Amino acid sequence: MSDLALGYLSLPLLLGLIFLRLPIGLAMAACGFFGLWVATGSPDIALARLKSETYSTFSNYNLTVVPMFLLMGQLAALSGLSRSLFDGAAAFLGHRRGGLALAAIGASAGFGAICGSSLATAATMGRIALPELRRQGYPGGLSTAVLAAGGTLGILIPPSVILVIYAMLTEANVGELFLAALVPGLLAAVLYMGAARLSIRGGEGVLPRRSWAERLGALGGLWQVALLFVLVVGGIYGGLFTPTEAAAVGAIVTGIFALVSGRLTWAAVADALRETAAVSAMIYLIVFGAGFYNGFLALARLPQHLAEVVSGAGLAPLVILALILLLYLLLGCVMDSLSMILLTIPVFWPLLLQLDLGLDAGSLAIWFGILTLSVVEIGLITPPVGLNLFIINRLDPTVPLTATWRAMVPFLAADLARVALLFALPVLSLFLIG
Repeated sequence: MSDLALGYLSLPLLLGLIFLRLPIGLAMAACGFFGLWVATGSPDIALARLKSETYSTFSNYNLTVVPMFLLMGQLAALSGLSRSLFDGAAAFLGHRRGGLALAAIGASAGFGAICGSSLATAATMGRIALPELRRQGYPGGLSTAVLAAGGTLGILIPPSVILVIYAMLTEANVGELFLAALVPGLLAAVLYMGAARLSIRGGEGVLPRRSWAERLGALGGLWQVALLFVLVVGGIYGGLFTPTEAAAVGAIVTGIFALVSGRLTWAAVADALRETAAVSAMIYLIVFGAGFYNGFLALARLPQHLAEVVSGAGLAPLVILALILLLYLLLGCVMDSLSMILLTIPVFWPLLLQLDLGLDAGSLAIWFGILTLSVVEIGLITPPVGLNLFIINRLDPTVPLTATWRAMVPFLAADLARVALLFALPVLSLFLIG
């Protein structure tokens, strides 16, 4: 069997291991290891690659930004910023039809601006908003769907851990990616609010209208969120900090907020550090597995062969890009967003560089990054994987998962409309970076 055939054979084998519930990082590492073994005829090269990949992955300075952003999100929840965001949004929107659902989405967008993780955003806002939504009479499926969709804003609103990983793979500018994600992220929040309004027929959960004095009072704690956003995203784009430094500064400032709030006990700090370590370890394992597997694919020349096949098919560049996005939608049904990025970008990015899409390499990297981010986050709310769906439903086991899936349809339609807009109008992603 040729190396190329072996590379193509490894793809269904990888999906099979994922279906068998083997952790994705281990599945990719196993396919890469045994693929190298079979391709070279000796385990020695695979073992040597295992040693070098382990060192190169876990000694990568750029990856230190991941635990820092995750810790910032943990400390933000600890300091009460998530509660302040929800209360402030409810003060302005609670008197409208579906106001608490709109407030939950708005608060999720705000928390995403200081977190960078969809799973953390969904879990944090779910604990705060889900009891309120249920108490005010919102249907169970709609309540969980609103918060699962709102949780995806954690990676759409900068800063975003996924965008940091994408920047490492394509050598794109992290600051420009964060700035480019701002308008698409806000567009996602607005479209989600529209989907929530369309899903609510009656007047359930309408709160009394607040006075302007009460509304302004409810915004008192939001200056902390605004300060963190300006420090992190503004600091990176303005050249004051590297992404890792900005994440560290954000974590320190958020820790100060938690200390001032009186909630920074030793037990709370230990819990935040344990949760950060657990999620970081999961991400690092996926990064390691993807790096090992992509090394085998490079040896098998699968990316180069795929690029040659696509280039010789005579398809228009935009058609090829649309097919790539469609493939991401399908992969999102069986894989998480980080795994998709790490597995596919080393294959698709060299292919896109050969296409004439009317953009220079830098602008193409930004536009494709935002498109990819927008498509892979849909996988967080689509069955059967849909990690956000499981996280939110775990917070209220009385709501059947099927009810959440049915209520998710308008939000998925909003996602597809947003992706179509970003695809047709690259300026939505590029105009802020000039």
